Amino acid sequence: MRLTVFWQRMTEQFGEGYAESVAKDYVLAELGGRTIDQALADGEPVKRVWQAVVATFDVPSTLR
Repeated sequence: MRLTVFWQRMTEQFGEGYAESVAKDYVLAELGGRTIDQALADGEPVKRVWQAVVATFDVPSTLR
């Protein structure tokens, strides 16, 4: 998964302004207690980060 696709899906799921807030502030257990931004900065594969978002939030099947 490309980073641009990841952010498109985040925006579709959470809305333009809130997607950035979720990525910055929400700590995900599936990412080892890191935020989305931290996991991406640490080099975590984008697809793995998206899978953690899907596991944590009620993401519609069209975005999975």
